[in-house]
Formats: sequence, C-alpha cells, structure tokens
Amino acid sequence: MGSLKSEEQVELIGGESSEAIIYVNGVRRAIPDGLAHMTLLEYLRDIGLTGTKLGCGEGGCGACTVMISYFDHSLNKCVHSAVNACLAPLYSIEGMHVITVEGIGNRRSGLHPVQESLATSHGSQCGFCTPGFVMSMYALLRSSKTPPTEEQVEESLAGNLCRCTGYRPIIDAFRVFAKTDDTLYTGHQKVGHGSGEFMCPSTGQPCSCGSRPEQNGRTKVQNGACDQRYEAVSYSETDGSRYSDKELIFPPELLRRKPTFLNLTGFGGLKWYRPLKLQHVLELKARYPAAKLVVGNTEVGIEMRLKKMQYQVLISTAQVPELNAINVKDDGLEIGAALRLSELLTILKKVTEERAAHETSSCKALIEQIRWFAGTQIKNVASVGGNICTASPISDLNPLWMAAGARFQIIDYKGNIRTTLAENFFLGYRKVDLAGNEILLSILLPWTRPLEYVKEFKQGHRRDDDIALVNAGMRVRLEEMDGDWIVADASLVYGGVAPISLSARKTNEFLIGKSWNKELLDCALGVLGKDIILKEDAPGGMVEFRKSLTLSFLFKFFLWVCQQMDGKASFADSVPSSHLSAIKPVHRPSAVGSQDYEIVKHGTSVGSPEVHLSARLQVTGEAEYTGDVPLPPNALHAALVLSRKPHAHIISIDDSGARSSPGFAGIFFAKDVPGDNMIGPTIADEELFATEFVTCVGQVIGIVVADTHENAKLAARKVHVEYEELPAILSIEDAIQNQSFHPNTEKCLTKGDVDFCFQSNDCHRIIEGDVQVGGQEHFYLEPNCSLVYTVDNGNEVHMISSTQAPQKHQKDVCHVLGLPMSKVVCKAKRLGGGFGGKETRSSFIAAAASVPAYLLNRPVKLTLDRDTDMMITGQRHSFLGKYKVGFTNEGKLLALDLELYNNGGNSIDLSLAVLERAMFHSDNVYEIPNMRIKGRVCFTNMPSNTAFRGFGGPQGMIIVENWIQRIAMELKKSPEEIKEMNLQQEGAVLHYGQKLEQCTLTKLWKQLKLSCNFPRVREEVNQFNLQNRWKKRGIAMVPTKFGISFTTKFMNQAGALVQVYTDGTVLVTHGGVEMGQGLHTKVAQVAASAFNIPLSSVFISDTSTDKVPNASPTAASASSDMYGAAVLDACEQIKTRMAPISSTRDFSSFAELVNACYMNRIDLSAHGFYATPDIGFDWKSGKGVPFQYFTNGAAFAEVEIDTLTGDFHTRDANIFLDLGYSLNPAIDVGQIEGAFIQGLGWVALEELKWGDAAHKWIPAGHLYTCGPGAYKIPSVNDVPLKMSVSLLKGVPNPKAIHSSKAVGEPPFFLASAVFFAIKDAIVAARAEAGFTEWFPLDNPATPERIRMACTDEFTLKFATSRFRPKLSV
Repeated sequence: MGSLKSEEQVELIGGESSEAIIYVNGVRRAIPDGLAHMTLLEYLRDIGLTGTKLGCGEGGCGACTVMISYFDHSLNKCVHSAVNACLAPLYSIEGMHVITVEGIGNRRSGLHPVQESLATSHGSQCGFCTPGFVMSMYALLRSSKTPPTEEQVEESLAGNLCRCTGYRPIIDAFRVFAKTDDTLYTGHQKVGHGSGEFMCPSTGQPCSCGSRPEQNGRTKVQNGACDQRYEAVSYSETDGSRYSDKELIFPPELLRRKPTFLNLTGFGGLKWYRPLKLQHVLELKARYPAAKLVVGNTEVGIEMRLKKMQYQVLISTAQVPELNAINVKDDGLEIGAALRLSELLTILKKVTEERAAHETSSCKALIEQIRWFAGTQIKNVASVGGNICTASPISDLNPLWMAAGARFQIIDYKGNIRTTLAENFFLGYRKVDLAGNEILLSILLPWTRPLEYVKEFKQGHRRDDDIALVNAGMRVRLEEMDGDWIVADASLVYGGVAPISLSARKTNEFLIGKSWNKELLDCALGVLGKDIILKEDAPGGMVEFRKSLTLSFLFKFFLWVCQQMDGKASFADSVPSSHLSAIKPVHRPSAVGSQDYEIVKHGTSVGSPEVHLSARLQVTGEAEYTGDVPLPPNALHAALVLSRKPHAHIISIDDSGARSSPGFAGIFFAKDVPGDNMIGPTIADEELFATEFVTCVGQVIGIVVADTHENAKLAARKVHVEYEELPAILSIEDAIQNQSFHPNTEKCLTKGDVDFCFQSNDCHRIIEGDVQVGGQEHFYLEPNCSLVYTVDNGNEVHMISSTQAPQKHQKDVCHVLGLPMSKVVCKAKRLGGGFGGKETRSSFIAAAASVPAYLLNRPVKLTLDRDTDMMITGQRHSFLGKYKVGFTNEGKLLALDLELYNNGGNSIDLSLAVLERAMFHSDNVYEIPNMRIKGRVCFTNMPSNTAFRGFGGPQGMIIVENWIQRIAMELKKSPEEIKEMNLQQEGAVLHYGQKLEQCTLTKLWKQLKLSCNFPRVREEVNQFNLQNRWKKRGIAMVPTKFGISFTTKFMNQAGALVQVYTDGTVLVTHGGVEMGQGLHTKVAQVAASAFNIPLSSVFISDTSTDKVPNASPTAASASSDMYGAAVLDACEQIKTRMAPISSTRDFSSFAELVNACYMNRIDLSAHGFYATPDIGFDWKSGKGVPFQYFTNGAAFAEVEIDTLTGDFHTRDANIFLDLGYSLNPAIDVGQIEGAFIQGLGWVALEELKWGDAAHKWIPAGHLYTCGPGAYKIPSVNDVPLKMSVSLLKGVPNPKAIHSSKAVGEPPFFLASAVFFAIKDAIVAARAEAGFTEWFPLDNPATPERIRMACTDEFTLKFATSRFRPKLSV
C-alpha cells in the first residue's frame, strides 16, 4: 500500500480533481468546488429540474427518487439504482449519470411507457409523489435483464409513500411490466384454444392487450382490463433494459473516465474526500480522527440535517475496492464494510443457492431481515459497515451479526489488523470498539454447522420500510447425546431493549448443556424475563409490549427449531399443527383490486371515467407546485423562530447571533407587524408572533429571512429565547381535571327523554364506558409553502400558496399588513395533498412571510421542513367519549347519553365546528329513540388542531361502533346482528331534527352482505381460528352515513367564471382548489357537457382571489357539488345569450358558433353562482337541517393477526358506496380507495406521540412522531390483498348536480371495518386463553395494542388482561 504523508500527496497519488463531473439526463455538468454541503436534490432543483420533490428530507417518502447509473469496472457492467436524492451528497455521485423524471419523457417528446401507464391507470391524484414512483419503477426496469416479477415490482415501491391513491392503481399501472407469462417476452404469441385470440399474460384470459401494436412498442387498448402492455425492446449491460427507442444511454465519457481522488470543500469549512485506496482512507482518518466515513449518507445525512450535528470532514469510501470486496472462504463469508446492502442481498441469495443448506442458516436470516430493513432506495446506498458502526440500539442487523458469531476485522492507519467478535464490538449507546485512527475493514460471517440454526425477528409499527420496535437474532446448535438433543451452543441477542444490541447472557448460559424440549423453553422464558430489564420510563415507551416481544420471539424460535428438527431420530418435540401458524413465513401475494360501477353519461363528458386532467403533467414532473415556482430576482428565504416550551412567559429574546449569521437579511417580531398581530379563522384568538407568553411548543415567535433556505434556518436557530416556564395542560384528561375549555364551546343536542328511559323498565341493560380516539397527522406529501411578493413597490401584495383556502390567506395577509383585500391576491395552482390540513393552518405561514416581504419590499419564500410542518400545523383532533347506553335483551337500542371532548389545542381554529359534526354523527346510522349529546372543546398547550378528512364525523362514528360492539359481546350476539336490527330507515327523524330522505342504508347493507358472502366467511374464519392458536382472523361489517354541506350555512356558496374564446375553447376559473381529488377534472366535464364539446376543449388554470372573490375553502366534500353548479350556471347564461344565433342555422362546430356570436357582439363570458338551498341549523333549539343530503356506504373487512407480535394484514376489503350518478366514476373510485387506506392508517397504524403524562420520555409538549421515520402512514405493503369497490346502481341523487353525490370524506370511516375485524380476531385469541369478557381497544390498533390485548401466558407476566396501552389524546 502506498504511503500518504501530506494532503498534497493525496492529490497527486489519486489523480486529484478540483471539480466533479456528472451527467444529468444526458447533459454533462461540471460541478465546482465549494458544494460539499449540498445534496443531489438541492442541486437538481437549483438547475430547474423540479420534478424531483422534497417530501421529507430523510429518505422516508421516496418523493425525491432518481436513478443513478455508474460503470462497475470489476463487474464490467453498468449498474442502475434508484436512490433518494434528498440524502445523496452531491459529490457522492461524481462520475455517474443521474436520470430524473424529466429525462425519461415529457408531453412534447412523448411519455415513457412507465409514465403513460401510470397516467392512464388513474395512478396519480395530487401528483406530488408521482415522479418518485415513476423513477423507482423505471430504475427497476433498467436494472432487470428479464422483466421483473409482480413481487419485485411491489418491493421496488416499498420506499415510496402515497397519501392519495391507496396504492392500488399504482400497483395495477406497474403490474403490466411484470413477467407473468414467458410468451409475451419470447415473441411467441399465446392464443386461446383454437380461437386465435391473444391470451393476456396477466389474467390468462383472452383479451385485446396483444393487438394493434404501434411503432413505439406500445399496444393501444380501448377499454381492456389490462390497459396497455409494453415489451422490452432490447437489453445491454451498459444501457440496461430498454423499454423505448428514446432511452438515455450511459454517457461514453463516463465509460472511459477513470475515478479520481476528490478533495473538495463546502459551506462552513466542510471537507469532502473521496479516496480510491484503503491506505488513503486510513491516513485521512489518522489526520482527522473525528472524520465521518460515508457511503450512502443515510445516517450521517440525517444527523447533520435533522439532528443538527456538525461534522467538518467527510470521507467517502464508496469507491475503495478493499472495502467493497466480498470473498467466499472455507470458514465463512468475508464482507467488505462499504458493501451496499442491496449488493450483500444479491451475494447472500447466490451463496444460499450454491452451498449446502446447513451452512447458510445465518445467510437466510440476513436475507429475510434485509428484506424488511428499508426501502429499495436506502438499501441501494446504505453500507453494511455504516449500519454496524452507527451502533443503533434498534439496528436490524447487529443482533444477527452477534448471534451468528460474526467477527469484525478492524484496521488502523499503519495497516495493523485486529479481529473482535461482534458481541464485544458495541460498548454503549452509539459507541463502538474503534479508536479514532481505526476503521471497520470487513465482517467475517461463519458458515453454520449441521444442526445449527439461526433466525431473525423484527416487529415495527409497519412491516415495510420501518425501524424496529424490538428485533432479535437467535442461534442454537444441537447435538445428540444418549438419545437426547442437547444445546451445545446458544446465542440470543435483542435490539430495542437497551442502549445497545443486547446479548441475553444469562439465558444463553442457562440453555447450554440442557435438553431441547418444552420444559427447557418454560424455564428459559423465566430466566429471559429477568435477563432483559426495561425500566418503566425507558426511552421509546411501550415497555410491557417490548418485554412481551422478547418472550414471543424466543417462543417462536423454539417452535421454528423444533420444526427444523422434525423427522430427526429420537426428536420428540414436534410442533402441534395448531402452533405452526406462529412460525409460518410471511408471504404476501400481490394485491388485486376490482371496481364495479355503471356509467351514466350526460352530454359529451359527464359520467365518463376520464383521466385526471393533470395526470400527464404529473407523471413527467412538469406539473408545477408552489415550491417549484421560479423565484423572482432578489428573493429571500424565510425560517420561523419557534417556541421550545409548551407554556411559558417570554423573559427576553436575544437575536444577535442571527444578525451575524451568514446571508442574514432581516428578523421580525410582533412589534414589526404593520397591521394587527391577532389572527384566527373564526375568532382572532391567536398571535401571529408571540409577544408575552407562548402557549405551545412550535408557536411562532418571529421570522428570519436570509439568502438561502439553509442560512435562514441557521439564523433562526441562533435566536436565544429565555423563558419562565408555567404549568402546561397536555391532554384532554388534564383539561377536564383543570376545567380548561375554550370559551363558549359547550354544546348539547337532545332527542326524547334519556333520563326517563334509563329509569324505565324498557331498558333491560345499561352499559357505561369511555372511548379514546387518537389523532392523525395529515402527512400531505407537499409541505406547506408560500411565496409572497410585492407589486408596484409595495402598493399590492401577491402570493402563491399551497392552500385549500386562498381567501383565508388573502384575508389574514390583509389583516397583518393593514391593507384592503382588493390589493392582496392569493393564487393556488395545485396542492400536493391537503386533506384539511391546508384549510386554516396554512394561513399563518403566508401571513408570517408577508411581513418581511412587505417591509423589505422583496419576495419571500417560506417552506416548512417536514418535521416543522408536522410539529406546528396541527392534526386530526383526538377525542374522548364517555357513554351510557340503554338497550333491550334482544339488542334494540333505546337511549344514549354521551359526553364528547376534543383536544382543540392552544387556539379555537375550527375545533368547535369539528366537535359539532362529531355530535351530528354520534348516531352513525342507528335509530336511537332517546339521545343526549354534550360536547366541549378542550384548551391544551399543544399546537391548534384542525380540519382533517371527515371533520369530526369519523371520531363521532367510531365511538358509536365501539359501544355497539360492546353490546354485542354483552348479549353474545354478532355486532352485525345488532347493527342490522337498528338501522335507520326512510323518513327517520334524526336527533338534530333532520328527516332522512332517499335512504339507501338497508340496500347497501344487503348488497354488501351478499357480495362478501358474510355467513360463509364467518364460518371459514371460525374454522381457521379453531385450527390456529397463534394466528387469528377476524371480520367486520361497518355502515356509514355522512352529511354533505358545511355546517356553517354562509359557507355553502360558490362562484365561477367561464370564458369562451373564438377558437371554441373554454377557460373556467372557480373558487375551488385542485389538490388531487379531481375537482378541476369534474368541473371541466360539467362545462364540456354543458357546451356539448370535448373535454379537451376546456381548460382550468389556477385558483385566484382576483378572478373569483370570497370563495369558501375547498373542503367538506361539497366542492364538486357547489363549483360544478356554479360553472353550470355560468355556462347556461352564455348558452342563453348564444341561443338567438344558434337558432338561425346549423353550425358545423362550436368554434363556428362562437365566432358568429362574437361577430354579433354577444358576451361570451359569465360569472356563475350557486348557494346550497334548504339548509340551516339553530343551535339554540338544537334542531334544523344542517345537511343537504347524505352519502351512505358500508364496508366489509377480513384481517389476520399474529397474536404473538401484534402484526396484522388485511386479507379482504369490500366497499359499497351510494354516489348517485357519478360525475366521473374512475375519480370517485380513486377517492374511495385513497380515503379507505388513509382511514386504515388512522385506525391501525398512525400514532401521534406527544410529550405528555403518557409519554414522559418525550420532552413536555414536543411531538416525537414528526417525520416518516417515527410516524408510519400506510405503504404499498398495507394494501388489502383483495380490494373491491362497488358503486350502488340506479340511485340518482336529485339534490346535487347531474344526480351525483359527494365522495371525498364519506369513505374514510369505512376503514374502521379493519379496526373492528382486528378486534374480532383479538376476541377469538382471548377466548382461547379463557378471557371472554369485553375489553377496550383504542385506535390506532397498533401492534402494541393488538399484542397486549391478545392476553396469554407471555403478556400476563407484565400486564393484566385489562391492560390499556397509553395514548396521546
């Protein structure tokens, strides 16, 4: 190895380069020195390639996915990989080719087949996540010699999140590229038996997908089930699999170019080195002992960006051959420390195929653990050594290295190599046995011996792409001795139970030398319970659950080893068939979906399943979001100064550090606000900038502006605020105890005489209890963003905002600047998701940004980072419901007395309206003669909670369904039986006085029951549960009735502007905002049908307050109804004006008619208006008609749970909805599926954890789950294996445009069928253990809640059968 004496010699030996060369979409780019601090994503967006999105900044959402290609000289082939651009250091891709979504296709030159398929399959709604999905699929195709399998397609998408679609259409769109039949790819056409028909490779049925080939290799299908199919054109090692003749090739320059040593710098003195030899790495490490070695930057990047850790020297080891080597030796597998996990996975699979099965038990365990380790993008860059040396206590791989007896080779700068056992390498929390001048060289994984078994275990919040709550690696070696099987060696290692991966030493010692049998297991479980100690206040919480998992994993391991030993001579402990389910490997078949609806056309377009109007822009990355808008000259970036205390008196603010920060341009506080500092959507009860007191963590104290986003954040962090802390209210329970309520929020609804009914003999039984309902983060993929700029030197203020309520932005900015509304304009082109989160809580962001923009007369852009967005903008309200219910022995409901409390946070916002809707929906669909519903909004020292899809309705309904399920258990009947006998019927008068009309509840219920064949499935589930002790299935049917209208009457109005041009095209502007729900598409269809013209002749641009004034927020599911009607009104006005001309003769086209009208001076522009009729509610009397109509639905779900871990999956979901005559059934189905999966997240996955009495390990008032790392929304893996959506046929709705019904919110609650199916499965598990009484189950039903409710001998060691895991409410 060469010597390295000075920095100068580094440069000489390596062939040093002072600039980095990369190619982006085929274009050569020389990157200058000084950018080591920059990520690939920042660079791409700076050069105008904004198709690649910033969703989270931590590699957790996949919105930033791009493909990188590099030539591997050792393999002599080009490697194509999907990576997260938000984590990739810019210089790390030197010498590589980066392909972004813009590089594979666009509207002008044509879409790539991947883009085309996604667009036509309705796989893009808001579109913000779409480029990431496209690039993940594209990279898979480019890297595959043969078409991938369906399983590989779904695996490739595991690192991509979508909040809109529910994933089903995305899977369907990409499934067409999967290899399901060789004949499609061998060129031999598969035909039907003697029919000559082409047989579809996906369905196996005759279809037209193989007909009419076009020149570009695509096949056009009119209405086939398969949409379009694509064939690979060719494959080369350099270019990869080519699905189109326009594919970007790997640049020849990069083929010839040899890697060079890089010595580059970045902001703040950061140094970046890329050595090419091991010796150079060692000498650099000797010179810079504190330097961080990086390969994928998946840990260091997060530490530097999110945890604000400062590292001055980064050494990239990705291209050091010695650290990337892998050697198959006689004694094991030697793995270079810099080897990427995806490469390790490939090698391990190859080794298991080539070597004797008994040698590769460790390899198989690693394969399975890496599979669930992370998304594809992370595995493509993260290194083995990086994961080891990070020494995370929840590392998935370190327990396996330790249990398998792996040895780590460590080398110092002199070349001295020492070896240590993995078990001895981890010294403490994130501390390892490495000196400052040493690095990890390689890992030696020994082959396992005969009768030696290694197994992996892991349980997270979510199965796919999630960090572990608890994991384990376990190994045992057995020997036969005197006809008995003795433990010769054992190693049990756990993660997630201590500051390091912990070896259960006492248990290991106890096992060795003893017979492997049930008695040993029972004793070992006792020893293990004392071996692994978790204190009550342990970081991460969930102590009882985590302790129980340690026992569950050992039990599973025992059963698994017994199964492996089954058939061996004299081995008597075979696994009972009922226990086999505990160790059955997780295999998830590809999800399938079906959609059933009728098409009722009205004119040229209404009723047709048209593709989202922006779909083709979104799949190519050309769709522009607020953050993509090019900044005007002289623009500044802003960052907020935020409170770090939940309740405190501000003593002083020192901003001197900010003022001396690089790029600083200004800092502003309450004293600088030109107008009024008090704002609020309903009551002005919150300060724009806090003055004397702060009332939550994340409250805005001030705003800093600087030349870059990073500099603004840096300056904001340097503002020092001194506080005097005050007592904080951090939960609903705290609020009730302290009588902390928002003023004037006490509400009551009554029907009948509740007290008399309870005292009468009619009530055979009365139950009382409470239901806790968890909150939910919106997790729109596009974080909040506003760009504010002045016009005419400050005479006017304009803004482009990511908001559902442009008028609220306009109003608040006017308010804080002291300007008239006529001088302030807010525009919104499209949102990357909203779900209610951008209705009111986005407004203060624009208002804050407007202050420096106005005072400095410079454009200001404020974009929230994901963690900040989640922390300060509020969530779905958590609720507490206290109920008392009277009913008969038959199950007939008689009386309900309910107290509702919601957590409003530190300002009222929309919390009262949310509470009111929850009260309206507190009957769900059930006839209850006597009702009393009381409600109050709690004031807490938490960020103000706000609107979220359903707006309180789902919380009210899930409380109902909880006590319905309890009644069923009390009466030993099925919940479905109780529901059926109490369903509301036509003409029923609800507890707030409204009469039910066009009630389709019974019809929906019967059709759903027939469709899912409920009695048969019930019997099948019962049989499965009888035969399986540790896996249980459950089923449930849940109905819903959702009222359509804003419950505040004046908001039920809409305006639109329709302009007809002389070429026959139509421009529509209305007050609604497009956020993925297809509003613009539906409204355009209304206009197209009104004028009897093609949909392509209608265009809708942005939503703007200077086009349509005083618009209500796009919310309450009513936008299609209202804006569709307003547009129709405008169209009818124009048609009325055109009628005298059109009646004179037949015109050959609409354009000809328009021209004739123009020549006759007919006004071809009209403003339309709509006000929802016949609604209104009086809270004084508690009676009225708050809703124009109801959207009804019902859903069935079947789930399977692992009672030992709490893991679950949804086997089947069957959804029926009454949507009248759908304006666009394809968009409506997309809304149903998206709402259902989002609802599934609320009931089963997504848990908010706040620093409160339930989570004392979190700082008071802080949000722990403030990013995709800790907060888990559903992923591709959470989609039901079978998902059916049916729209009720033949039920026109006379109360909305073209007989349609609203769809956005109503399906959300139907996902509670999954929750109650989970509870049904838990009931079966508890019954088998002898526990048959009712028990509470709060949502979300996370693995913790499922596991701890499945009471058995393992949980009883730590908790009683009535244990209720803690929940932030």
